[in-house]
Amino acid sequence: MKVGLIGSGFMGQAHVFGFATAQRVFDMPVTFKMTTLADATLAMAEKAKKAFGFSKATGNWRDLIDDPHINVIDITAPNALHKEMALAAIAAGKHVYCEKPLAPLAADALEMAKAAEAAGVKTQVGFNYLMNPMLSLAHEMIACGELGEIYSYRGVHAEDYMADPNGPYTFRHDPVGGGALVDIGSHALATAEFLLGPIAKVMGHSRTLIPKRKDSSGHLHDIKVDDVTHCFVEFATGATGSIEANWCATGRTMKHDFEVYGSKGSLHFSQERFNELHYFNRSDAAALRGFRRIEAGPDHPPYGNFCVAPGHQIGFNDLKAIEINGFANAIAGTSSEPFNFRAGWRIQSLVEAIQQSSAENIWIDTEATE
Repeated sequence: MKVGLIGSGFMGQAHVFGFATAQRVFDMPVTFKMTTLADATLAMAEKAKKAFGFSKATGNWRDLIDDPHINVIDITAPNALHKEMALAAIAAGKHVYCEKPLAPLAADALEMAKAAEAAGVKTQVGFNYLMNPMLSLAHEMIACGELGEIYSYRGVHAEDYMADPNGPYTFRHDPVGGGALVDIGSHALATAEFLLGPIAKVMGHSRTLIPKRKDSSGHLHDIKVDDVTHCFVEFATGATGSIEANWCATGRTMKHDFEVYGSKGSLHFSQERFNELHYFNRSDAAALRGFRRIEAGPDHPPYGNFCVAPGHQIGFNDLKAIEINGFANAIAGTSSEPFNFRAGWRIQSLVEAIQQSSAENIWIDTEATE
């Protein structure tokens, strides 16, 4: 499968490294060849082409769509561009791998999902934190009753890349597809539903902390997106909890954490130490109670594909490799899509429900309907 990549920034690099790693650690049913790279300018594309080993470069992403030899379009461009690029790729019969958020609006994401389903192409949305073996273990422990009845949940995704009041205005501040909830809160929402199932109701509160920012040309913009959002949630099971999205969390570079409390035990996880899962078991003797640390190892697939020794740890780009392996198997028809466009639409619908809740100061039902 020949791959055309759009965008060579941080996430574009992560995708390139993920493809390279996946093909060396997994016995994938398809082989990927990184063929053409498109970026905002030809100069940027040429520079990235040389660094990443692509054979061609272009300053026009439509060249990838028009190339009949390219089978997969990989989109790591700014959020507001995802829909146009993905729909063009789908219309050309190409499989699509797109970073989250899938689209600025839930209606756009649903349109993209329906188009892909009608065309019979495979899709993948980049929610690679879900690929962590420790999250899979947590999911299994919850599902098999190790924690008993689930009482409550607490999730947070906090970083500090927007904490500086003098930081520049970027595409992430654009009201079309911008804000902390869309950018990083989507990860926290995806993790919550991965662990505990559908969220049935939300009550959100969003706040803009830094009301004005200058762009690179010195123009001052009024900021209308959230810097921090807090949300109460109720799951379909009846369990309740809270979720926070915060990109002004000074001192935090990657805090994607969750806590799950149940009648028999509880779990704690932090992305800052994402090769560990902490487990409390109420059945332990009172004198021995405490959170035990479970270290990732070969007993937690697919960790063993990367390292034969426990405790040596896998990394962020390895999670991308796991995600790409799942996408490869979906393309080959040997498994379902790990997180397709319809799943991406679901997360965007939750985001919009929380935004509506904050604006109207009411609880919003989030039943997964079209």
